[in-house]
Amino acid sequence: MRDHFSRFHPVINFTYFFCVIAFSMVFLHPLCLGVSLCGAFTYSIYLNGRKAVKYNFVFLIPMLLIMALVNPAFNHEGATILTYLRSGNPLTLESIVYGGAAAVMIVSVIAWFSCYNVVMTSDKFIYLFGRIIPALSLILSMALRMVPRFKAQLKIISAAQRCVGRDVSNGSVLQRLRHGITILSIMVTWALENAVETADSMKSRGYGLPGRTAFSIFRFDARDKKTLVFLIGAGAYVLAGAFFGGLYFRYFPSIKGSFTLYTWSIVLVYLALALAPVGVELWYGFRWKYGKGSHWMEEERSAYEYVSAE
Repeated sequence: MRDHFSRFHPVINFTYFFCVIAFSMVFLHPLCLGVSLCGAFTYSIYLNGRKAVKYNFVFLIPMLLIMALVNPAFNHEGATILTYLRSGNPLTLESIVYGGAAAVMIVSVIAWFSCYNVVMTSDKFIYLFGRIIPALSLILSMALRMVPRFKAQLKIISAAQRCVGRDVSNGSVLQRLRHGITILSIMVTWALENAVETADSMKSRGYGLPGRTAFSIFRFDARDKKTLVFLIGAGAYVLAGAFFGGLYFRYFPSIKGSFTLYTWSIVLVYLALALAPVGVELWYGFRWKYGKGSHWMEEERSAYEYVSAE
């Protein structure tokens, strides 16, 4: 993965994802939802390539459509009645629009978390919170990486079971069920043993003890300071705009919202915040092509003090 933003200091990465995920959940203005969805999809596709394209358009988009269609069947609030369902309940424009907005919000948050799992590795999370909340940070780190590790281990176990004819694709329906239960039992045992081994390993290293020193490969340099100022400034401007009513929008009882020039300025700042990692990559590409060339990149590489695990 050649993502320059992931090589920034963990404080920068965490601040960025905290802002975009929190804003995605809080601001339900249609323009903000569109910015969040576009930013999340763009960054996830950049990070994961074709895998993200398949995940976004084969899984997330259909899920968005299903949630948007299901909401009007249960939510009948709103002043604009379009028609009546067979049950006698009204189908309102407001419930349809709100269902779409809620679906976009949920899908955006899922896409942002897929990016978070790639950029915010377990060592970064422990670096940030290891001394503040050592036990909780270790548990959260293990929980966040459990799903991808569980999927990888499941493939290994399924391949091994398939070699001896005990996979879920072998035998009758009853035999397949037994094979599936066996694989699940193996996976649960592996997960529990792995958790115990990790806890014992961290305990033997003195993790969480007062006064314990820790080696760090991260350095907060001038580039990180400038980026942090931008993130805080952009986030503060968006929050201030929401506080002063620039992002006002309601769905019930009737649709009404703000679309003034002030609103558009907030949305543009929010867009710059959401696309900040992509902008960083474009800037580095421009500097590499038209800037100081390999000499500049060598200086930047020495300033990272970060060894990628690729």
